[in-house]
Amino acid sequence: MADEELSPQETPKDEKSSFKLDLYFWTQALVTALVALILVFTLVGRVITVVGNSMVPTLHWGDLLILRSIGYTPKQGDVVVLRKSAFMSEPIVKRVIATGGQHVTVDYTEGTVTVDGEVLDEPYINEFMVDTMDPSMTVLDVTVPEGSIYVMGDNRNHSSDSRDERLGTVDERYVLGHALFVIFPFQDLGAIE
Repeated sequence: MADEELSPQETPKDEKSSFKLDLYFWTQALVTALVALILVFTLVGRVITVVGNSMVPTLHWGDLLILRSIGYTPKQGDVVVLRKSAFMSEPIVKRVIATGGQHVTVDYTEGTVTVDGEVLDEPYINEFMVDTMDPSMTVLDVTVPEGSIYVMGDNRNHSSDSRDERLGTVDERYVLGHALFVIFPFQDLGAIE
């Protein structure tokens, strides 16, 4: 009987051993979850914080966003995050107004944006768009080159975007991803439209 083995159903009654075993399994689960999260955010998407007020009322300063990065091609109406360090050092969040091959016209008199001859229905903008008289805001009538996008903030009167000749149309390679969800603050939690 000295060489008897414990059956798999038998567990040690010693509380110290039980605690160590539980700690080991919880640590293993936590490390696995962290590795999975790191892989997801590295390979599939990103988390980014909104800096500025150019997307009010859709997004606000400090909102934490989840982006889809891999396999994304910008589409008209999408909210994207891009980085063009020659324009701004921080990533910027804007709405895609037009994609490659589309013609954009910004009319300050009417307060409208027209794409391919059709005035956009834009319920998401903050207020009636007015001419800011900024001399750099001159890209108001343009055909977007293939592989590029034309972007604007929803807070048009307080947004540096594709109307600014320093940014202009943006090569799609500068797009970091499609902003899908606000995850913080919790009162704004939800999908971005």
